[in-house]
Amino acid sequence: MTDDSDVVREFDGIRLERVREHVWEMPREGDMRVPARVLASEALLEQISGDKTLQQLRNATQLPGIAEHAVCMPDGHQGYGFPVGGVGATDVETGCISPGSIGYDINCGVRMMRTNLTYDELRGHEAELVDALFANIPSGLGGGGVVESDRETVEAILDRGVDWALEHDYAVEADLTHCEDGGMRHDADPSAVSQKAKDRGKNQIGSLGSGNHFLEVQRVTDIYRPDVAAEFGLEADQVVVLIHCGSRGLGHQICSDYLREIEQEHGDLLAELPDKELAAAPSGSELAEEYYGAMCAAINFAWVNRQLIMHRTRRVFERVFGRDWEAMEMELLYDVAHNIGKKEVHEVAVDADGRPTSPDDAVDRQERELYVHRKGATRAFPAGRPEIPAAYRDVGQPIIIPGSMGAGSYVLRGGEHSMELSFGSTAHGAGRTMSRTQAKSEFWGETVQEELRDQQKIYVKAQSGATVAEEAPGVYKDVDEVVRVSDELGIGDKVARTFPVCNIKG
Repeated sequence: MTDDSDVVREFDGIRLERVREHVWEMPREGDMRVPARVLASEALLEQISGDKTLQQLRNATQLPGIAEHAVCMPDGHQGYGFPVGGVGATDVETGCISPGSIGYDINCGVRMMRTNLTYDELRGHEAELVDALFANIPSGLGGGGVVESDRETVEAILDRGVDWALEHDYAVEADLTHCEDGGMRHDADPSAVSQKAKDRGKNQIGSLGSGNHFLEVQRVTDIYRPDVAAEFGLEADQVVVLIHCGSRGLGHQICSDYLREIEQEHGDLLAELPDKELAAAPSGSELAEEYYGAMCAAINFAWVNRQLIMHRTRRVFERVFGRDWEAMEMELLYDVAHNIGKKEVHEVAVDADGRPTSPDDAVDRQERELYVHRKGATRAFPAGRPEIPAAYRDVGQPIIIPGSMGAGSYVLRGGEHSMELSFGSTAHGAGRTMSRTQAKSEFWGETVQEELRDQQKIYVKAQSGATVAEEAPGVYKDVDEVVRVSDELGIGDKVARTFPVCNIKG
């Protein structure tokens, strides 16, 4: 058997050495402050190496104050500056915060709602249900949301998150206790959000948007860890609902605003970085604090956005199935973000002054407060972490990993090795292998819809055939392989698998 240290891969001059199964290290060289790591099988590594992901990962190692390793998840692919599927942790005191390393769609994330309906009870209602959801859940580019909003309402949502929805009867208390951070970031600063961003968001509260965002009714097909599934309230043949969207135009505007301001105020730091899309504000600077406050406000906005979509979904199910949502036990399993930056405490390698450094130069390991940038990566904290809702603290944080329209999605739980390997993170989805432009040239939306309906009993409705073509199952990596790697590494353990029944898209 070949020793792991003898296994080396090279892609466009970038050398990767296998540390152990599914763990590939890019040794530190040149201006890299720390090494980088790719968590992938050989098959996934071949796909990851097909674009600029590895170059972007190497670039990320040059962020000031970066700790341990820059990490790429199994679903990684090229992004803007920082790879999608990337995780980078920088020191809160001596490092920086990078808007581009969090992403334009701040708190793009997923929530799963359980029901007590079985697939047999749903069968025969698919066409009616997909039509009703599409008619009642706003989607597509531009405005249109569940609530009419004004400046005062937007300010309250940015400040209070799902607590605002609770006050206005769009949520129940259990929705907050089953959401990451209780559905509210207390560091939010609405005053740090531009009026232009607020104006873009005020008519989009409770809307899916476009692109890869969707609402999907699913059935549970497989249970892998029955004890954990029971704690999550999942069982075979159960109907669940998955909602995937983010902070809409508001989050995009916040990212754009602060990238521009950082370029103007911190040009010296920008000049030291290999890609302007990594533009970062130094820790402790006024812009770093303002961006963090604005980002947390966008996080709150996105949670309310998904909450209002869930509220409207409950109403649709009531009409289609003729009973109250409470009687159908339409309860939030969990809501988790996958484009986010957070202050978290992690144990990392430090130098003689106690600052995070490369493991090669470490004199000690200490707990440090870090800005953990997760861009297309999901928090995956193991059992026992106080940040996990009380309902799941003994079994680990729920993780929701959506697949494509024609593939299954997965529910995982935080794995025991996630803190040491990935700053408590895992993948966020299947990961694209094809651009939207290429997808539209290779797939015809109406044909994709017909094949999904006729061959797999999946009912899809979208604003246009082009949207369906862009999101065809063939443009994504194999989500089964992504989840297999996560499970075998112990960063996210398989709990259950679901399969699409109805899907609506913008």
